[in-house]
Amino acid sequence: MSKMNKTLHTWSNRELIIPYAAPYFAYVGIASLLQDKISVELNYSLKLVIVTALLVWAWRWYIPLTGPRSRRASCLWGVGFGLVGLVLWCGLYRPFAGDGGEAWSFSGFILRMVTASLVVPVFEELMMRGFVFRLALQWDEFRRQKAKTPLLDALEEANINDVSPGAWSVPAVLISTVVFTVGHTVPEWPAAIVYGILMSVLWIMRKDLLSCIVAHGVTNLGLALYVYFTGSWALW
Repeated sequence: MSKMNKTLHTWSNRELIIPYAAPYFAYVGIASLLQDKISVELNYSLKLVIVTALLVWAWRWYIPLTGPRSRRASCLWGVGFGLVGLVLWCGLYRPFAGDGGEAWSFSGFILRMVTASLVVPVFEELMMRGFVFRLALQWDEFRRQKAKTPLLDALEEANINDVSPGAWSVPAVLISTVVFTVGHTVPEWPAAIVYGILMSVLWIMRKDLLSCIVAHGVTNLGLALYVYFTGSWALW
């Protein structure tokens, strides 16, 4: 085991919460607190800079993005799953999104597309499939072992870096999907539920986060382009 891997395995899950959650909540905080106070361009510029800086700062705590299988194949699988996810998202969200929607300025559109395609997939997959999924899996293992405080044990005594690539359980899939879903608006929930399950399936099949990040990026990029060229701004 390398020196870096030894260091990673010394942290408890409780100590890893801030590195994994900080980029996610910084993004959400900027979106919710400053949405009506600054321009769209400034909003997404702040997200791009601040969230990227947090990812760079926290990178040493993160699990490896790659797994035991080919990186190239994982990227190709990610593209395929991303396109499937795009179709499912549009089909499930459209009935609740309504028609029309106000078009974005070109600069605002570009900034959001870049952020959604390159930054959001990284921090969201690290948070959801990287941390929450694995924590839920370890909680489930303690629960099945009849531990008195399975959640506390998973936080204090376990480390998500000890989870084998592709390991899963039904509770881990369900819990991570629920957490992923509540991070979206209510009309997006049907689409988010299906997408969360889809990304869990991809993690199980490919045994890495790289495929999930690529898939998420392809879906977000595809959605941005679809919205722009069809004028379906309500989907965004």
